[in-house]
Amino acid sequence: MTNQSKINLEVVGLTSGQTQGSYSLILGEVKGKRKLAIIIGAFEAQAIAIEIEKIIPFRPMTHDLFLNVTNAFDIKVTEIVIYDLKEGVFYAKLVCEREGQLEEIDCRTSDAISLAVRYKCPVYTYDSILNEAGYEFSMEEEDEIEKIEEPETIKENEAEADEFSGYTSEEINTMLDEAIRDEDYSRAALLRDELNKRNPS
Repeated sequence: MTNQSKINLEVVGLTSGQTQGSYSLILGEVKGKRKLAIIIGAFEAQAIAIEIEKIIPFRPMTHDLFLNVTNAFDIKVTEIVIYDLKEGVFYAKLVCEREGQLEEIDCRTSDAISLAVRYKCPVYTYDSILNEAGYEFSMEEEDEIEKIEEPETIKENEAEADEFSGYTSEEINTMLDEAIRDEDYSRAALLRDELNKRNPS
């Protein structure tokens, strides 16, 4: 498999899985139409969504801690490679560099993607994996994953969001800080969205 050319992937979106508490992480070819759907858990989905949505936790989460440790010791994660697929399970590795030396570290694919969005490093796979597990979405499916969707635990609920309309922006900011400190990322996402509506960039 290592003789194959690597194909660059990007995170396309997160959608609810077929079983409760599961999500489908959608990765797509940067230069192509094929996509991979990887089933991950709610915690992993939240870890990816929090970084993409730029919600800053009050204390470092596990993947943020990993990032801080590697930065402290001048270790760089240069790329992620999804290198194998066995019985429906994707296998991934981190390619790390320190003082000119490269090391490959095996890890879960969901963790690899959580780290990739934090390191802003490329994600690759091989043509054989895309041929086996990749597929092209219909127009309707494309519309559903056109952008990153937050998991249900941090997904916007219109009724709850309406309650913030009576507060000032200063009060919303205070509530946002409290939500992040309490690690209530569902509420934090709603408060952040309310601020964004008031102060569009």
